[in-house]
Amino acid sequence: QVQLVESGGGSVQAGDSLRLSCAASGGTFSSYHMGWFRQAPGKDREFVAAISRNGWMTVYGDSVKGRFTISRDNAKNTVYLQMNSLKPEDTAVYHCAASESVYDRSSSYFEGWYAYWGQGTQVTVSS
Repeated sequence: QVQLVESGGGSVQAGDSLRLSCAASGGTFSSYHMGWFRQAPGKDREFVAAISRNGWMTVYGDSVKGRFTISRDNAKNTVYLQMNSLKPEDTAVYHCAASESVYDRSSSYFEGWYAYWGQGTQVTVSS
Protein backbone atom coordinates (compact mmCIF):
# COMPACT_ATOMS: atom_id res chain seq x y z
CA GLN A 1 0.00 0.00 0.00
CA VAL A 2 1.45 3.34 -1.02
CA GLN A 3 1.65 6.39 1.25
CA LEU A 4 1.63 9.85 -0.31
CA VAL A 5 2.99 13.08 1.16
CA GLU A 6 2.58 16.42 -0.59
CA SER A 7 4.85 19.44 -0.15
CA GLY A 8 5.65 22.74 -1.80
CA GLY A 9 2.50 24.70 -1.06
CA GLY A 10 2.56 28.25 0.19
CA SER A 11 1.26 31.79 -0.16
CA VAL A 12 2.10 33.63 -3.38
CA GLN A 13 0.96 36.58 -5.46
CA ALA A 14 -1.09 36.30 -8.64
CA GLY A 15 1.19 35.57 -11.57
CA ASP A 16 3.75 33.71 -9.47
CA SER A 17 4.74 30.07 -9.81
CA LEU A 18 4.92 27.14 -7.42
CA ARG A 19 6.00 23.53 -7.78
CA LEU A 20 4.23 20.93 -5.72
CA SER A 21 5.79 17.56 -4.99
CA CYS A 22 4.20 14.32 -3.91
CA ALA A 23 6.54 11.71 -2.47
CA ALA A 24 5.41 8.10 -2.44
CA SER A 25 6.55 5.31 -0.16
CA GLY A 26 5.52 1.79 0.71
CA GLY A 27 4.71 0.66 -2.80
CA THR A 28 6.12 0.30 -6.29
CA PHE A 29 5.68 3.86 -7.48
CA SER A 30 6.08 3.04 -11.16
CA SER A 31 3.01 0.80 -10.99
CA TYR A 32 0.70 3.68 -10.07
CA HIS A 33 -0.97 6.24 -12.26
CA MET A 34 -0.95 9.54 -10.41
CA GLY A 35 -3.29 12.48 -10.19
CA TRP A 36 -3.64 15.90 -8.59
CA PHE A 37 -6.91 17.24 -7.27
CA ARG A 38 -7.73 20.41 -5.38
CA GLN A 39 -10.44 21.52 -3.01
CA ALA A 40 -11.30 25.10 -2.19
CA PRO A 41 -13.37 25.99 0.90
CA GLY A 42 -17.03 25.24 0.35
CA LYS A 43 -16.43 23.61 -3.02
CA ASP A 44 -16.26 20.08 -4.35
CA ARG A 45 -12.94 18.45 -5.03
CA GLU A 46 -11.78 19.36 -8.54
CA PHE A 47 -9.61 17.37 -10.95
CA VAL A 48 -6.37 19.16 -11.83
CA ALA A 49 -4.11 16.75 -13.74
CA ALA A 50 -3.14 13.12 -14.13
CA ILE A 51 -0.18 11.19 -15.49
CA SER A 52 0.15 7.56 -16.50
CA ARG A 53 2.54 5.24 -14.70
CA ASN A 54 5.19 5.56 -17.41
CA GLY A 55 4.71 9.31 -17.78
CA TRP A 56 3.74 9.10 -21.44
CA MET A 57 0.15 10.28 -21.06
CA THR A 58 -1.07 13.38 -19.27
CA VAL A 59 -4.44 15.04 -18.96
CA TYR A 60 -5.49 18.37 -17.46
CA GLY A 61 -8.55 20.06 -16.14
CA ASP A 62 -9.83 22.90 -18.30
CA SER A 63 -9.16 25.53 -15.64
CA VAL A 64 -5.41 24.78 -15.50
CA LYS A 65 -4.66 23.72 -19.07
CA GLY A 66 -1.72 25.68 -20.45
CA ARG A 67 -0.61 26.90 -17.00
CA PHE A 68 0.06 23.72 -15.01
CA THR A 69 2.32 20.80 -15.91
CA ILE A 70 2.31 17.37 -14.28
CA SER A 71 5.43 15.22 -14.39
CA ARG A 72 6.97 12.33 -12.52
CA ASP A 73 10.35 10.89 -11.67
CA ASN A 74 9.96 7.19 -11.02
CA ALA A 75 13.55 6.94 -9.80
CA LYS A 76 12.69 9.40 -7.03
CA ASN A 77 9.18 8.04 -6.36
CA THR A 78 7.82 11.54 -6.84
CA VAL A 79 5.18 13.28 -8.92
CA TYR A 80 5.27 17.03 -9.48
CA LEU A 81 2.83 19.77 -10.35
CA GLN A 82 4.42 22.86 -11.83
CA MET A 83 1.98 25.73 -11.49
CA ASN A 84 2.62 28.92 -13.46
CA SER A 85 0.62 32.13 -13.86
CA LEU A 86 -1.23 31.43 -10.65
CA LYS A 87 -4.59 33.10 -10.09
CA PRO A 88 -6.56 33.73 -6.88
CA GLU A 89 -9.05 31.09 -8.01
CA ASP A 90 -6.25 28.49 -7.81
CA THR A 91 -6.37 28.85 -4.02
CA ALA A 92 -7.13 25.42 -2.56
CA VAL A 93 -5.74 22.42 -0.77
CA TYR A 94 -3.97 20.29 -3.36
CA HIS A 95 -3.99 16.52 -2.99
CA CYS A 96 -2.12 13.88 -4.91
CA ALA A 97 -3.67 10.49 -5.52
CA ALA A 98 -2.59 7.10 -6.85
CA SER A 99 -4.38 4.50 -8.91
CA GLU A 100 -3.27 0.98 -9.71
CA SER A 101 -6.17 0.34 -12.08
CA VAL A 102 -5.70 -0.32 -15.76
CA TYR A 103 -5.09 3.05 -17.40
CA ASP A 104 -8.19 4.72 -18.74
CA ARG A 105 -7.94 8.34 -19.77
CA SER A 106 -11.56 9.21 -19.11
CA SER A 107 -11.55 7.54 -15.69
CA SER A 108 -8.48 9.46 -14.56
CA TYR A 109 -10.63 12.59 -14.15
CA PHE A 110 -12.65 11.06 -11.33
CA GLU A 111 -11.84 10.70 -7.64
CA GLY A 112 -13.22 7.17 -7.46
CA TRP A 113 -10.54 5.86 -9.80
CA TYR A 114 -7.87 6.59 -7.20
CA ALA A 115 -7.41 4.34 -4.19
CA TYR A 116 -4.75 6.26 -2.29
CA TRP A 117 -4.63 9.90 -1.26
CA GLY A 118 -2.26 12.28 0.44
CA GLN A 119 -3.25 14.75 3.16
CA GLY A 120 -2.80 17.77 0.94
CA THR A 121 -0.81 20.98 0.82
CA GLN A 122 -2.33 24.47 0.96
CA VAL A 123 -1.84 26.89 -1.92
CA THR A 124 -2.99 30.46 -1.41
CA VAL A 125 -2.85 33.00 -4.23
CA SER A 126 -3.54 36.63 -3.46
CA SER A 127 -4.35 39.34 -5.97
